[in-house]
Amino acid sequence: MKRLWLIFAQAVTVALAAVFVVATLRPQWLQTTRWRDPPTAQTARTASQIALPPSPPASVVRAGYAHAARVAAPAVVSITASKAPPGATGRGRDPTLGFPGFPFAPRQPRSGPQLGLGSGVIISADGVLLTNSHVVEGAADIEVMLTDGRQARARLVGTDPETDVAVLKIELPDLPVIALGDAASLAVGDAVLAIGNPFNVGQTVTSGIVSALGRSQLGINTFENFIQTDAAINPGNSGGALVDADGRLVGINTAIFSRSGGSLGIGFAIPVDVARQVAAALLRDGVVARGWIGVQTRELTPELAEALKLGNAKGVLVGGVVADAPAARAGIKPGDVLTRIGAHAVATPAELLTSVAALKPSSQVEVGVQRSGKAMAFQLAVAQRPRPQRDQDD
Repeated sequence: MKRLWLIFAQAVTVALAAVFVVATLRPQWLQTTRWRDPPTAQTARTASQIALPPSPPASVVRAGYAHAARVAAPAVVSITASKAPPGATGRGRDPTLGFPGFPFAPRQPRSGPQLGLGSGVIISADGVLLTNSHVVEGAADIEVMLTDGRQARARLVGTDPETDVAVLKIELPDLPVIALGDAASLAVGDAVLAIGNPFNVGQTVTSGIVSALGRSQLGINTFENFIQTDAAINPGNSGGALVDADGRLVGINTAIFSRSGGSLGIGFAIPVDVARQVAAALLRDGVVARGWIGVQTRELTPELAEALKLGNAKGVLVGGVVADAPAARAGIKPGDVLTRIGAHAVATPAELLTSVAALKPSSQVEVGVQRSGKAMAFQLAVAQRPRPQRDQDD
């Protein structure tokens, strides 16, 4: 019995050793097959066919950005503006590329006529275009080129430097027109495309998302309510289109944050709602009429309120009053604190500027003021805001 057990143990040991060697050197010898039915059309598929599903049609893969670019791009044009030799460029305007960036590097002055390169967007079949004011600023001649190769000389309808919007008009048949979207419906994270002619290399489409909304106090324009995006925007994109995933215009590309002049993923666009309002006013009146009361203001910080012994006053400090302006005629004085314009409370100079600009020239408005801790009200006859200058008052 003991002899039989030893023989069995040795046999098992040899068998296990053999299996180990085979599993190490020839593992495929150990694979087994199952008894199964004869292969059919359903069961005869290869392993790769089972693991990898078929690719979707190209139309499904391309849905989205390709569709948006296809419907919007034909209405985006290149603009060449011939300009006189510039003096001071001011506020970082690039006289050769027509594109504001900040901070900006000093540029050497140039002599002779200059070409300002930018982009524009056709918004009506009768040839109305939107672009940036700085693209066509000081231009003696403006040429527009469409994506189909057609060219036309553009007529300048009007500009609004305070929002950096300009309106042009061209005369060509069968013009492509972009659909206008609703910037108010945008949300942070929405996909957008920037379309324009960067560096004059030809029309280019870049993609990104809405990074922020309502950007202001950047020192680019007087009235700021920018859409911020990380879609690549470069010199030459100024005046071009920012479109949503359906190819609808939601903004006019206008500026970048850059130390080198190239895109760093921080670009700004004027909301289409603002551009549309400005365009309507320029087409109707040739100018954008805004209210003006003639005060120079400062933000009322707690430290400043304490230094001027204004107590708990909340509002905007009047630093100066323009002689013979509506505020001066009504009796408002330096040192007063403006608390409201009509029914709208104001707490910052930006809020005051926006509230006053929204007033209709020649209308009447009641202005709330705190003077020496006493609440007062003044009736003003609103004037029309003068053409902008640097450091314009309200």
